[in-house]
This record gives sequence, structure tokens and C-alpha cells, in this order.
Amino acid sequence: MAKAYWIACYRSIKNPDALAAYAKLAAPAIQGAGGRFLVRATPAKTYEAGLAQRTVMIEFDSVAQAIAAHDSPGYQAALKVMGDAAERDIRIVEGVA
Repeated sequence: MAKAYWIACYRSIKNPDALAAYAKLAAPAIQGAGGRFLVRATPAKTYEAGLAQRTVMIEFDSVAQAIAAHDSPGYQAALKVMGDAAERDIRIVEGVA
């Protein structure tokens, strides 16, 4: 079974304090659901139409596990705390192998 990757790109951050409160709840919820944080940073370099925006990549053992993590009560509670503190693009993609 191919691994899955949850990729979040932050287009803008309006409220860093609310985002920090979200992170305190989100990280344990994601890790408790089997997620492993691989990237939490802004790009070292961008090319083509790349944007220098905060990017987070989390590895899961499967797409189903990644979706379940997002839909879990713990993560949904974290989203409520974040509110509209950030505008993000989140994608869950299946790995190649």
C-alpha cells in the first residue's frame, strides 16, 4: 500500500496567536492518528510560479489514515480554534510506491 502525504500551503496568516493555539492542538491530534511531520517551513528556494509560503507536509501510511486524521474530533477541534487565522490550501495525495 502506498503512503499518503498531507500537504498544506499557507497563503496568508492573519492571526499568528490563533495559529499557534491551533498548532498546540493539531500536532498531537495528527500524530495520534499516525501522522509524521516531514516539513514545517518556508521554502529554501522557489522556482517557476512557486510562492514563498509556509508549507507543512505530513506522512501517513495510507490515504484513508490521512483522511481519518483530518476528520477526527481532535483535529476538528483544532480547526475551530484556528478559525480564520490563516488561509490555506490542503491536499492529501497518494505516494508513488
